[in-house]
Amino acid sequence: MNFVYLSPHFPPNYYLFCVHLRRLGVNVLGVADEPYDLLHPELQTALTEYYRVTDLHNYDELVRALGYLTHGYGKLDRLDSHNEYWLETEARLRTDFNIEGFHVSDLARIKRKSEMKKVFEKAGIAAARGQIVRSAEQVRAFVAEVGYPLVAKPDIGVGANKTYKINNAQELDAFLAIKPLADYILEEFVAGTIQTFDGLTDQQGNIVFYASHQYSQGVMETVNDDSDVYYFSQREIPHDLAQAGQTIVKAFGVRERFFHFEFFRLPDQRLVALEVNMRPPGGLTTDMFNFANDLDVYREWANVVVNNRFEAKFAWAFHCAYVGRKLNKQYVRSSEQVLAEFGEWIVHHQPISGVFAPALGDYGYLIRSPRLDDIIRVAELIQEKEGGAR
Repeated sequence: MNFVYLSPHFPPNYYLFCVHLRRLGVNVLGVADEPYDLLHPELQTALTEYYRVTDLHNYDELVRALGYLTHGYGKLDRLDSHNEYWLETEARLRTDFNIEGFHVSDLARIKRKSEMKKVFEKAGIAAARGQIVRSAEQVRAFVAEVGYPLVAKPDIGVGANKTYKINNAQELDAFLAIKPLADYILEEFVAGTIQTFDGLTDQQGNIVFYASHQYSQGVMETVNDDSDVYYFSQREIPHDLAQAGQTIVKAFGVRERFFHFEFFRLPDQRLVALEVNMRPPGGLTTDMFNFANDLDVYREWANVVVNNRFEAKFAWAFHCAYVGRKLNKQYVRSSEQVLAEFGEWIVHHQPISGVFAPALGDYGYLIRSPRLDDIIRVAELIQEKEGGAR
């Protein structure tokens, strides 16, 4: 099997996907703009060949790269990066080189929030009311229909970037004054707790692994307020959440892929779908899968790709939480104090790339315990700030 992996060096933990592909006998063909000498040593060993381009955004360069790899290794069987940022590029390359997976014709429904809503509706999944708005008249008509507050977000966007909460007419005028030219969708504001349904499907679209995470607050609030967030895996996954997630997997035809679906859990316990992402949840969440279940999801993903088997057992034995901190905050405990005081719960910690810092913080800790009260207490103490600031 020939597997083209775009950007195998980033995010930093994703090199492990390549390592396990190679251990199963796959030709792992890396394509990126990172100098080879700067790649992780294990990644260097895992790559059958590395084709360096000057710019991963230059599609012509990528076409030449895949042409070269095809000439050297024959038919290219798979292509991925597990990264939302490259989803469109991947689809174009799969289409042009006849590689299995999502193609250009699939992009609208897996990238555009407005198209996702249509799939939700057809599948019978509740979603917040929303509408693409391209003029001030359309904006004001939508406001007249649903009232305030509203959320304005790019129809194609990641991680709450350029997302705004609009509470009144003055804030609406301010948004209209700076609204980018890109398509924006207005949604009614939904007050609830974010819960996710995350997992992996096999080659026939059967879910072979799944998990759920709950957030301390919304990503939009974290980014816009420059505050901290933590999120944790649930040991008991609500039946309605699992059922909705399974329905969405079928509705979107997710095969041999990770998925990350976001929902709001309303105060009355109803679920409202927010969006779908056809990739692993971001940051260190793949590592959280492992710590919560004592398995290796990187290896099991490779096993699905090569052998169509997920062999590890999972029962969510632990809650695992990601706890982020930002460099511009003054915390009660230094990093050294955090490790000394909470070392029995901390299973991993590392700096976070600046690309993810607005949402996840500049430094992240993974903590685990079978007890949720341990998780929440330790997370809040790690994020405790001087003077009680958020």
